[in-house]
Amino acid sequence: MPTSVPLHVNGQATTVSIDDPDMPLLYALRDNLGLHGPRFGCGLGQCGTCTVHINGEATRSCVTPLSSLGPDQKIVTLEGLGSPENPHRVQKAFIDEQAVQCGYCINGMIMQAAALLARTPRPTEEQIRNELANNICRCGTHARILRAVKRAAGAA
Repeated sequence: MPTSVPLHVNGQATTVSIDDPDMPLLYALRDNLGLHGPRFGCGLGQCGTCTVHINGEATRSCVTPLSSLGPDQKIVTLEGLGSPENPHRVQKAFIDEQAVQCGYCINGMIMQAAALLARTPRPTEEQIRNELANNICRCGTHARILRAVKRAAGAA
């Protein structure tokens, strides 16, 4: 029997109708709400492509069951971080540094970096590297990604 789950996503209260309360948040975001910033990568919370912010914390949505969330928890996806007309400073820095090759990992890289900069506005290079260490990029744009995060922090 379908259940309605209230969520607060990108500044909007919404509900999703689901059959399984343990369905991953990622599926609700993509399939029910049409948000395609977070992507399916490994399904184990290890690659980072599905990263969203929940109450400001970078969180792997592929391993976050809907049953663990409520309407009081603020979920932000890449689409809610900024817009094409008004990108978040991290999104702008990634564009300026041309830090995207295939683009599959970029959602996770941007969301992880934005969470870091929210809590540590002027991170060291080591802090940036540690923060992004569990986000996998197979294209090899790590140097550009690092420059983009430094630029967003005002350190470039």
